[in-house]
Amino acid sequence: MKTPEEIKAVESQTWNILKFVIDPEVEVNIVDMGLIYKVEYNGETTINITMTLSTPACPIADAIVLNVEQAIKNKFTDFEVDVTLVFDPPWSPDMVSEEGKVLLGL
Repeated sequence: MKTPEEIKAVESQTWNILKFVIDPEVEVNIVDMGLIYKVEYNGETTINITMTLSTPACPIADAIVLNVEQAIKNKFTDFEVDVTLVFDPPWSPDMVSEEGKVLLGL
């Protein structure tokens, strides 16, 4: 089991990795879009991601989830990545970060 500091470091690295996963519909990363709700590293070999999509009917949901998994596995090759999609709370434009608003021209 990792120390609390090591766990926080992996979680921080994961957040940074996710900033490179782009929502292809709006061409903004999923962190700044506010789609990532939680990143948890269990201290062993599993990273759990809780995320949402801008709409439950998103036609590219599978591709975004796959991109999340692959991005993390590229860095943490021996880890399992468990992505859970949730729609409560529902995503809203209010969840977009200030940087995301600039990228979206809002």
